[in-house]
Amino acid sequence: MSLEDNMHLFNYVEQFGKLMSLKKHQHLIRQGQEAGSLYFIRSGLIKAYYLTTDGKEFIKSFISEGNVIGSLSTLYEHQPSTFSMVCLEDTMVYEIDFKHLFTTTSDDPELSQIMIRTLIELAQKKEKREYEFLCLTAAERYQLLTNENPELVNRLTQNDIAKYLGITAVGLSRIKSRNQ
Repeated sequence: MSLEDNMHLFNYVEQFGKLMSLKKHQHLIRQGQEAGSLYFIRSGLIKAYYLTTDGKEFIKSFISEGNVIGSLSTLYEHQPSTFSMVCLEDTMVYEIDFKHLFTTTSDDPELSQIMIRTLIELAQKKEKREYEFLCLTAAERYQLLTNENPELVNRLTQNDIAKYLGITAVGLSRIKSRNQ
């Protein structure tokens, strides 16, 4: 996204968003709840995760400064969210009412184009994540994560990294020891 696009979106977010201060471990939304908002991360780090009925956690993604998150199924189709969002650090987010954003994009072609590009970026990120899980080994996924997001890796626990990679903490430890 260009600097001009970022400024236009930031101006909208700052004008119509509600700035929220969240503490580490605080949830933005829990799996099964409905939420009519998108969240633009101003500072901090959020983990999006799925929880199975037997309590097993699978990490969908990590969302840091300058990024956006929301459950499209709950925003657009008014379905309960399939995942939870929890702060891994003290976090500042702008909460944006999706209905207002949707209406505004109908009247603002520039904002509409920015949102289309944002959705394309999110779809590409999802496609990349699916490819990594289906086609790469855990060791390759770890190497990719550390190469592409070294600053993020430093902010995460080893347990969260392992869950994100789809392996156990012991498996991650073995991978790390082989790579040293």
